[in-house]
Amino acid sequence: MTLSSVLLVAGALIGIGVYGVLSQQSFVMLMMGLELMINGVLLAAIGAWAFAAGGDPKGQLLAVVALAVMAIEMAIGFALVVAVYRKRRIDVTEDLATLRH
Repeated sequence: MTLSSVLLVAGALIGIGVYGVLSQQSFVMLMMGLELMINGVLLAAIGAWAFAAGGDPKGQLLAVVALAVMAIEMAIGFALVVAVYRKRRIDVTEDLATLRH
């Protein structure tokens, strides 16, 4: 496995995520697109680290911490989506005009 193949897969994940974010109106699909973009960035960072540092364990720990932070961030995002749906029965972005009420 080469660095260019890892970066190609990471770029594909980011591209699919951008397409998902820009083309979907559902909150859940929007969050999935964001998740794909973050995974692509994390894969690119891990790939660059693996080929540059030669397997230093500090980079592995950083990747695990980044995955944990990403999982927590997505859990909070989905909790907000569920709260908006329970309050207003809205599941697409076009119907949501403001978050004040």
